[in-house]
Amino acid sequence: MVRKMGVYAVLAFCLYGLFFYWYLFYFADAKLPFEYEGSKADPATFLNGRELMLSEEYSKIRNLLFFLSTPFEWLFYFLLLLFGFSKAFKQWAESSSKYKFLQTAIYLIWLSFFAFLATFPLNYISYTLSKTYHISTQSFPSWMKDELIDFWLNYGTWLIIVPVLYWLMKKSNKRWWLYGWLLSIPFTLFMMFLQPVVIDPLYNDFYPLKNKELETKILALAEKADIPAQHVFEVNMADKTNSLNAYVSGIGSNARIVLWDTTLNRLNDNQILFIMAHEICHYVEKHIYFGIGGYLLLSLLGLYLTYRLMNWATRRWGKELKITDVADIRSLPLFFMILSILMFAASPFTNFASRYEETRADKYAIEMTKNPEAAITSFQELSRSGLSQVNPPFLVKIFRYTHPSMLDRISKLEEYEIKLKNK
Repeated sequence: MVRKMGVYAVLAFCLYGLFFYWYLFYFADAKLPFEYEGSKADPATFLNGRELMLSEEYSKIRNLLFFLSTPFEWLFYFLLLLFGFSKAFKQWAESSSKYKFLQTAIYLIWLSFFAFLATFPLNYISYTLSKTYHISTQSFPSWMKDELIDFWLNYGTWLIIVPVLYWLMKKSNKRWWLYGWLLSIPFTLFMMFLQPVVIDPLYNDFYPLKNKELETKILALAEKADIPAQHVFEVNMADKTNSLNAYVSGIGSNARIVLWDTTLNRLNDNQILFIMAHEICHYVEKHIYFGIGGYLLLSLLGLYLTYRLMNWATRRWGKELKITDVADIRSLPLFFMILSILMFAASPFTNFASRYEETRADKYAIEMTKNPEAAITSFQELSRSGLSQVNPPFLVKIFRYTHPSMLDRISKLEEYEIKLKNK
């Protein structure tokens, strides 16, 4: 039975992968609708023939890797349970220490190490793909350093969460999900507070804007929105990527608006001011707090469903999965697998909410700057630098895109430009 379940799981993953290969390379049509041909949203108007070809190639392969990576994670955790690796990790941990916390720490290091090895090939393929298409400029040692930082940060985070979670399971097998969620609220807020000043600097160097002339212009925009000057930073990304970006992170006194130095190097002042106005909207409209609230509500539902599904799976296939009790640390791969499936299933809804906020930020920015030409050319340059599809396939858009497609964004700006000219 165990072998049959393993074969079925691998077969299901292969069929899933073949479906998305067929969908992305043969079925999905990323061509621009007829009515947008020749408009400023048409990539043929701002990309040359080679860039158009590379954009289509790169996007298809990158999207396929995305759709393969998450279900591969599910397959890994399932096979880990099915063939007794989780049970073996627990036995190794128990034989190494008599202290419960150290046993959990040892179990987690084995699980994290095997997960790192299993997912490394896909991560490396993604890295080499971005290098091949000149999106990434990062050296392999630098990339490995970031991977190892990810590994230890994730391990440290789960070393805090897992002992508490399984202690709650033992104390209350019917309400652990609720108590776990309640404890996650201050923990999430604390991590969000630390993110800009403790976690992000592990990967990159942050510093106040160096261009004082540009800083004066940005501060004039920030003053309109009552944003403190110290919340505008630039980050060194040129050694890692050719892509452009800006974002808002952190909460409370640690909240920051951050510009990549690649953005500062590639865009002119008017284009940067539009992007800054966009980020200012996120700050002004408290999008990060709405995001935290939405995340916490979804995590409550997710933990409840995880509780129900873990109990059902243990009753139904406990023998095959080598799990006798949900509160046993051996069930942790099942917990990760179910949580990952639920997060993937929820991504169309969370992405939709994010795209709504990004649309509002675009509208706010254009109303503040009243420079549609700078806005349009900044989005065109974003598309060029990241080789991103202007009109992505439907499934890619709903599962991957936290921002509106460039077709949606540029066409709306073009409509605004026409209205401005007709006034």
